[in-house]
Amino acid sequence: MWLKSGFPTRTWVHDKGENEYRRGLYTIWRRTVPYPSMTTFDAPSRETCTFRRLPTNTPLQAYVTMNDPVYVEAAQALGRRLVREGGATPEARIEYGLRLVLGRPASNAEMASLKELYEAELSHYREHEKDAKKLATNPLGALPEGLSAAEAAAWTVVANVLLNLDGVLVKS
Repeated sequence: MWLKSGFPTRTWVHDKGENEYRRGLYTIWRRTVPYPSMTTFDAPSRETCTFRRLPTNTPLQAYVTMNDPVYVEAAQALGRRLVREGGATPEARIEYGLRLVLGRPASNAEMASLKELYEAELSHYREHEKDAKKLATNPLGALPEGLSAAEAAAWTVVANVLLNLDGVLVKS
């Protein structure tokens, strides 16, 4: 779409269908409209060759990983996977999730903290069903049969925290 000035619009169009879940490596780079998350995470401009990127950690990056629809959708999918594959109890699901994202066993402190988070979120979303449904289904879509919106929303929050752990985001 072109504006009257002759310049194209400066928006990013979200893919659908089979291209929707392609890895970021295959994201189309537009010099004039870079992919927003890549800009936030200090992707090079591509005007010159970059052989080493300096790692940064800013509040804006945390804001993106907690709120951007791509990351929320990933948290929804991980939350549903924890319910589907993680076992029957919150403890088993949390342990499974930590092992899945970090590749190591969970510590007692991590388990306790995430269980407390899950219980608080579950309680909150049971009282706010409309908010639970929005968090649990937008943008991923309808819930699997037998999974309540409150439970799915609580696991989405836990999964979002898991995906935002330093051991997941930063190579250490």
